[in-house]
Amino acid sequence: MCAKIKYCRLFFIVICSSFLGSCVTNRQVNYMQKPVGNIPSYADTVMFTDYTVQKGDRLYIRVYSTNEETNTYFNSGMDATTLVRMMNTTNTTTTSMELYTYLVNDNGEITYPMIGNVYVRGMGSREIKEVLEEKLAGVVSDISVEVKIINRTFSVIGAKYTGKYVIPKEKLTIFEALAMAGDISTYGDRSKVRIIRETDSGTTVKMFDVRSEDIINSEFYYIEPNDVIYIQAMDRQIFGATSLASVISITASTVSFGLFLYAFIDDYIVQPVKERQ
Repeated sequence: MCAKIKYCRLFFIVICSSFLGSCVTNRQVNYMQKPVGNIPSYADTVMFTDYTVQKGDRLYIRVYSTNEETNTYFNSGMDATTLVRMMNTTNTTTTSMELYTYLVNDNGEITYPMIGNVYVRGMGSREIKEVLEEKLAGVVSDISVEVKIINRTFSVIGAKYTGKYVIPKEKLTIFEALAMAGDISTYGDRSKVRIIRETDSGTTVKMFDVRSEDIINSEFYYIEPNDVIYIQAMDRQIFGATSLASVISITASTVSFGLFLYAFIDDYIVQPVKERQ
């Protein structure tokens, strides 16, 4: 009997240890935590910088003038807000996009009416606006130019809604991006979020802890066009207890299973062996 009690205790110790080691705690899932212990601190060294145009980008360009003929000649008749809304629909075709935007080619140039090729690669929208206004000033007078980079997107893998999303405004934070994707699931590892980012020197993969409140000071806080956010699952995920109710339920199930296993071993293994002896 003493041996059976020892085995029973050992069984429960193993089960309880596994159970407690696999519980999901608030510290594992809460955002904006102070950098203490395994929550890292990020130096306040990186500020938001305007996105610079790369090859393959598409620009929406609109000319404003007091001359209606000038407006009609240069403009498509569709405003930027309508165009962005059209991008977010599944019915938008590549042909539709080509009608209302200017593609940055492999040479970093766009071809614009009356002034020909204009080099824009590496420039922000404000710089491109100034360049176009300067070049157009030699052709038409009294104009203003609006420039928007309208095909800016990012992707999320491992969130509630994995997919590709349009960046809806100039500055999009990591928290806003995750919210668009339905947030990280309970079992997603917030301590090892990765961003795959395209740079002038090539593709980089950077890992950070999104739980740290210092994330707002880091290079990871603002999403850049073409970023891919990857969220991996937690290393250990056995029971997945996230609330008191689930803890009680799992504990009761574990105890019931232990009693059943104990009775089974006693009836069909231990007792028959004793009877044969």
